Amino acid sequence: MSGNRQSIDAYSSETKSLALCLFEFMAKAVGAKPESLLDLFEEQPRGLRMAYYPPCRQADKVMGLSPHSDAGGLTLLLEINNVQGLQIKKDGKWFSIDAPNGALIANIGDTLEILSNGKFRSVEHRAVINPNKERISAALFHYPSENMVISPLPEFVKDGKVKYRSISYLDFMKQIFTQQLDGKNRVEVLKLDQ
Repeated sequence: MSGNRQSIDAYSSETKSLALCLFEFMAKAVGAKPESLLDLFEEQPRGLRMAYYPPCRQADKVMGLSPHSDAGGLTLLLEINNVQGLQIKKDGKWFSIDAPNGALIANIGDTLEILSNGKFRSVEHRAVINPNKERISAALFHYPSENMVISPLPEFVKDGKVKYRSISYLDFMKQIFTQQLDGKNRVEVLKLDQ
């Protein structure tokens, strides 16, 4: 096995363990059973996306990755060469994330927002270009079963108010791959009127 393959396999294994710990802690934090989330993600597929953003002297005129929220449950992002480019949107404003070198950034995905009935919110984010340096990142996405119907879990609906419509995960993913990235629109259209 090549050195690169071994490194990716080791990274994938370690980040899976971390993600499962995070799912467990998140469930406990809101008074749900740890297995409520663990059972949905533990033996499910993950996806790794490596991204290279070259420097651009006109960085203010181009976007590395359009604003969006991640579709899955949880994304762990590593900015490999310590060049920042991740921004998140809060209260209508964009904020740069200045993570320490080697830190993993955890992004909640749309699926987890729905499953948790909005107790955990997916984050709208984008990637911007650095005018002087290349940026390299690795994102590991944690998905539920493709056969799952995503809807608020009973453990997260303690007040009796379901806030999201149900949708099959396959239909949800079809929407994602047939539309342009558009902020948090995919999850917003599934919200029930409050």
